[in-house]
Amino acid sequence: MTVLGTGAWPPDPIKTERLVLRESEARDRALAIELNASPEVSAYLGGPRPRDELERTVPEVPGRRPGFFVVELDGAAIATVELKQHAPERSPDRRAAGETELGYLFLPQAWGHGYATEACAAALDWFSGVLPGEPVVLYTQTANVRSMRLAAKLGFTELERFQAWGAEQWFGVRSPRPVTVPGPGTTPGGTR
Repeated sequence: MTVLGTGAWPPDPIKTERLVLRESEARDRALAIELNASPEVSAYLGGPRPRDELERTVPEVPGRRPGFFVVELDGAAIATVELKQHAPERSPDRRAAGETELGYLFLPQAWGHGYATEACAAALDWFSGVLPGEPVVLYTQTANVRSMRLAAKLGFTELERFQAWGAEQWFGVRSPRPVTVPGPGTTPGGTR
C-alpha cells in the first residue's frame, strides 16, 4: 500500500527541531525551478534542466500530490522531500522490496547542516504513522557520497547495486522496525 492511496493527505505541517515540512503552495514554484536548474543539485540526477524550459513547464503549484513536502527553515523553502509510488525499471525484485520510494532535493546552501537527515526522518516517521509496517525504498548513485551517508543514517540497507544511466546505482530499503514485546525471562533488547 502506498501513501498515494491512504486519504491522509495533506497532513498538518510537520515541525522538527529546526524545520517545517508542509504541503506545496504556489510560492514554492521558484524553489522547484531552482532545484531542477541547479548543476550541483542535479549532478547525480542526469544534469540540470534548462531554466527557460522549467519556467514554461513547472506548474503554478509544483508537487501538489500526496507525499510531496516542501521543507522550510526559518520560513524560507530550502528543499523538497517526497514519498512517491515506486516505479522500478524492469525489475520485479525491486518492486517486491516496497511500493513507496523516498526522494529529496536540497538547495546547495542547505547542505552540510543535517537538514536532510532531519527532514527525511520526519517524513519517514509521518509515513510510518500513516502506513505502519510498510517498507520504503531509495535509489542513489554510489558516487553520491552524501546521499549514501544519508541513506545509512536513515536506516536504509543495501539490496542491490546495478549499472544504469552510465553509472553504478545503489538500491536500498528501510524496513519497518518490528515492535517486540519482551516475553517471560527476557529483558528489553536482550534474550533469555
